[in-house]
Amino acid sequence: TSEMLQKICVRNLVRKYCRGVTAERKVQLQQKVVASAVFRGKKEGYLQSINQPFLDTRLKENDINPKVLQLIHGEKIKYVTPVIKYDRNGFKARDRLLVLTQCSAYVVEMAKIKQKIDYATLKGISTSNLSDGIVVIHVPEDNKQKGDVVLQCEHIFETVTKLCVLANKQNLVKVVQGSLQFRIGSGKEGTMVFTVGQERQVFKAKNGQLTVV
Repeated sequence: TSEMLQKICVRNLVRKYCRGVTAERKVQLQQKVVASAVFRGKKEGYLQSINQPFLDTRLKENDINPKVLQLIHGEKIKYVTPVIKYDRNGFKARDRLLVLTQCSAYVVEMAKIKQKIDYATLKGISTSNLSDGIVVIHVPEDNKQKGDVVLQCEHIFETVTKLCVLANKQNLVKVVQGSLQFRIGSGKEGTMVFTVGQERQVFKAKNGQLTVV
């Protein structure tokens, strides 16, 4: 009888908890489950991020230039965050916004859309196993795309989770060790090397590779 009552009590507590979860809290928990599946045991810093709730967005629509809002009119904006984008050739750092809608990702510079990536064509998402905030968005080889997108995000776990949830491509996220290849454009590829050091930095090495410390 005691064992039966314990099971009933646990069921009752679970039922009470589930009925008290708000819609916003449910979305938060669902995103955290995805983050766990993608990053747990794979990327440094994940355990420290668990108790930090994901925000709905890092910037609001009124923080986006009205011209950009006109260009993406008709697509509901789901998430916006500041990022640093690295040029594919010289790897120069550029301040950008990453805007995620229900069907596309946009890399935005002030009043311009620099690149649009439809989720349906997204080939993959890569990040390293270290504590850096680098994420590479892999795109198809066609005339519409300039090449893969190399970004640095302050809130890497949140940003990658939002992207793969909206794109419904959780299985395409790869956490790599050592290095990764990315497409520069016109059939050319670049190499990104991840290493450990005393100071965080991202730079173009003498051998032409993008080095992330």
